[in-house]
Amino acid sequence: MSNKSIGMVGLGRMGANMARRLHRKGLEVTVYNRHTEKATDLAKETGMHAAESLEALVQALPSRRIVWLMLPAGEATQSHIDSILPLLNRGDILINGANAFYEDSIAQSKKVEAAGVNYVDAGVSGGVWGLQEGYALMVGGSQEAVTQVTPFLEALAPGTDKGWLHCGPVGSGHFVKMVHNGIEYGMMQALAEGFAILQGKTEFGLDLAKVAEMWRYGSVVRSWLLDLTADTLAKDQVLADIAPVVADSGEGLWTAQAALALKIPAPVITLALQMRWASQGRDGYAAKLLAMMRNQFGGHAVQKED
Repeated sequence: MSNKSIGMVGLGRMGANMARRLHRKGLEVTVYNRHTEKATDLAKETGMHAAESLEALVQALPSRRIVWLMLPAGEATQSHIDSILPLLNRGDILINGANAFYEDSIAQSKKVEAAGVNYVDAGVSGGVWGLQEGYALMVGGSQEAVTQVTPFLEALAPGTDKGWLHCGPVGSGHFVKMVHNGIEYGMMQALAEGFAILQGKTEFGLDLAKVAEMWRYGSVVRSWLLDLTADTLAKDQVLADIAPVVADSGEGLWTAQAALALKIPAPVITLALQMRWASQGRDGYAAKLLAMMRNQFGGHAVQKED
């Protein structure tokens, strides 16, 4: 009989909603968060159990324990792995659901599995809509470990037989999620550039919200990203209060680096990443120098900053 109990560590936007979805599917969820009031509030809302410490979380779970870490990649995840690993027994399963670099996951797995604990890396996509629509899950690990966590994957996914995949050995889940996010960079950039061009053709008086809504049906560019774009434009086409700054969380860079290492051309993903950097002002000096070059060879005016 498969285990129906899981511990969820990290109750941010993704982690809390994932816990809610698991609970709604009839699974037993024990939650823990560094700021314990988040766990307490979630428990009051849902009826699931809140643990006041990692020790209490582990003690609340039946053997063979399954713990899902839904924390920021890097130090936050690593410190929790270091803290919880001594508390786990041989055969327990630790799932890393961070947007982690796949090579970091492989390195982590060696230490975890040396202690007799199974390590599963899980790339998760779905954002704030995952609670309602389900999450896309890209999973790496041994067949035995993934079989043990399958009830939780099926509950989180849009369906028991769709939206999740055992990609291969440890590291493969985060690698597939990394490339997924790189593709996302390119798709988002193309949509943004296209609507900027439409917005710039002022003499046509185009209604961008209506264009986006029309494209959602029958068009080859229809997608969830287009759905979200249409929703945004329906509320506000001017976007006057939005700063033109787009953050990058790492996956686009890792995807571009992987493409270079594999000698696979990936100009769209790479340029989409660089456009995010440009939006953060990282092209500021280059742009200033370009303006001065144009001034020097062509006498073009240089605009002064306010």
